[in-house]
Amino acid sequence: MPYLAETMRKRTIRKQWALLNPISHAITGAAITQREKLNQLRMLEYSALESIIKGNGTIHDWRVLVDVLNLSESMARGGIGKDEVMPVCEKVQKALHESAMRYQKTLKIGLSGEGIQACRDLIAYADLQQSSISRSEFEKYIQKTKDYIRSHGDRVVEIS
Repeated sequence: MPYLAETMRKRTIRKQWALLNPISHAITGAAITQREKLNQLRMLEYSALESIIKGNGTIHDWRVLVDVLNLSESMARGGIGKDEVMPVCEKVQKALHESAMRYQKTLKIGLSGEGIQACRDLIAYADLQQSSISRSEFEKYIQKTKDYIRSHGDRVVEIS
């Protein structure tokens, strides 16, 4: 029997992953997020805002603006542009909440003039925040925001 125990040992087979160059991956993570990627993100955000302004907004467009708000607020609480961004976040949160209440009554998504301007300011601040940190730090804030919302933290506002 001792012979079987010796031959039955599990053997570790180490794999070499050739899919990823660790040096270029580290450089990419440490670098500032590429301007092209941020521009694509801004276009998505501005097009969502424009469709809401024109009266063609959908829940998806509203959700895009909520995501910008959540991420910017999370980054501001982390110390990136805290004094400038937090007052704008509060205005946008109030405007989006009013928009959600209006949608429940009329099935149309719309924003007030103050809400539109606050959303534009927030998108501009979000661009400054995201272009001032590294890509890996940006991804950490995205994950941190997702986790906080999922955990139903004390500052999470639910609309029912």
